[in-house]
Amino acid sequence: MKRRISLLILMATSVLLAGCGSGMVRRVSDPAVSVQQLTVKADGQWVVELRLQNYSSIPMRFDTVKVEVRVGDQAAGTLQATPGLSVGPESADVVTVPFAPASEARIVVADALAGRRGLPYTLTGSADATPEDAKVRSFDIDTRNTLNPVPGLDGVLR
Repeated sequence: MKRRISLLILMATSVLLAGCGSGMVRRVSDPAVSVQQLTVKADGQWVVELRLQNYSSIPMRFDTVKVEVRVGDQAAGTLQATPGLSVGPESADVVTVPFAPASEARIVVADALAGRRGLPYTLTGSADATPEDAKVRSFDIDTRNTLNPVPGLDGVLR
């Protein structure tokens, strides 16, 4: 009986030690890109704050983002950014991008702001990012979400 207990303890200890020896798991997951804030300037141009979300267990450097933007049911155009920004593991950061939208999209946004209504948007395209100590990879972006007018801040949607 003592021998069986000793054998079980030895096996359990071996399994625990084997698990400790592997270190941190390096997991690379697809990042996400979304709009954190959209500000309409007096001249009708937009300032878009893009949220770059790194779901990986290692840092990733976001080199380029190129997405087609749709607001409501209107195409707004192609938003391109070269943030050159390193985002820590399981973290996010924001990059500010000026954007010249199509006139139909400007109307849709102005209507949502005037009516104090939510505005659905879509981002489709790609983000090129470099996981730590690896080569650049292109990740597909397909985001659907809604922005809402910010009380007290004219021309701002979050």
